[in-house]
Amino acid sequence: MKTVSSPTAWPVAAGLLETEEAITFVKETFAKELARQLQLVKVSAPIVVLDGTGINDDLNGVERPVGFPIKALDEQRAVVVHSLAKWKRLRLRELGIPAGKGLLTDMRALRPDEDYSPIHSIYVDQWDWEKHILPEQRTIAFLKDTVETIYAALKTTEQQVSEQFGIAPTLPPSITFVHAEDLLLRYPDLTPKQREHEAAREYGAVFLMGIGGALSHGEIHDGRAPDYDDWSTPNEDGHRGLNGDILLWNPVLETSFEVSSMGIRVDKVALARQLEMRGCPERQSLHFHSLLLADQLPQSIGGGIGQSRVCMFLLRKAHIGEVQVSIWSESVRRELAEAGVGLL
Repeated sequence: MKTVSSPTAWPVAAGLLETEEAITFVKETFAKELARQLQLVKVSAPIVVLDGTGINDDLNGVERPVGFPIKALDEQRAVVVHSLAKWKRLRLRELGIPAGKGLLTDMRALRPDEDYSPIHSIYVDQWDWEKHILPEQRTIAFLKDTVETIYAALKTTEQQVSEQFGIAPTLPPSITFVHAEDLLLRYPDLTPKQREHEAAREYGAVFLMGIGGALSHGEIHDGRAPDYDDWSTPNEDGHRGLNGDILLWNPVLETSFEVSSMGIRVDKVALARQLEMRGCPERQSLHFHSLLLADQLPQSIGGGIGQSRVCMFLLRKAHIGEVQVSIWSESVRRELAEAGVGLL
């Protein structure tokens, strides 16, 4: 594991209180800038939803949610959210948010099947956002414009962190757009993560598009559930998909670093197609899906931006446990302590 060594980095030996203050600064600064840039209003969000409604995010379709029965609801089962991808779209409708506006919330989730690593724990904290759009805005051009707006908010936050804590900025002036198919053709012998590594190292900041749909070799770059991001619609760039991931080059870990998964959401045509492609057309009868198929939900674009990931990146931290409180094994705690990494 790499530790912070750059003279421009936030010192590993900084006290925990100073670290907590820096984390608060990053979170408040970025959330305010993101809301301003995308015209979002801050709203409250659930940590649990009822099971069997189709509202919870299925991620790759194999992760188990944390669940429990509710005594006051005749033992009806609830599950801790994985993310709020579908809940946010329902909330746009319930709040009557007009096109061009959106919502922003602090999402807290548990993902017990997550594999531990310096950038993963079972606790997930995101800025979850969703914006009401017009049907004619379901284009790559609009997607790219939104990504550039988010990147501008990240750049502004990086500059303010630099002024406050003396950490030299590293983000490039602009973000580069690459489709997963083009990356496959460029590096056919590499794995998806290796291809991401090469792209992030070359460009510094990349939006990798088309995540979830099959590429020319018959495999997907990475998993996406079939019922929120649109990864199957042909686009004006000659590829398929209206979604992607924001990847940064992490100078501390010296690797590609994903900070956001986002995209234009499925319309009813894309939803039916993707449910069929994933072999789960029966989901059409679930609450969320039936509303969308009946044209009772707004068209939208949205995503999640990792709060701990952004704090790690901007504060030059080597381990996610330095910016969030989670559960770690004793062996990991000892290893990090020996490396001078202070867990919260």
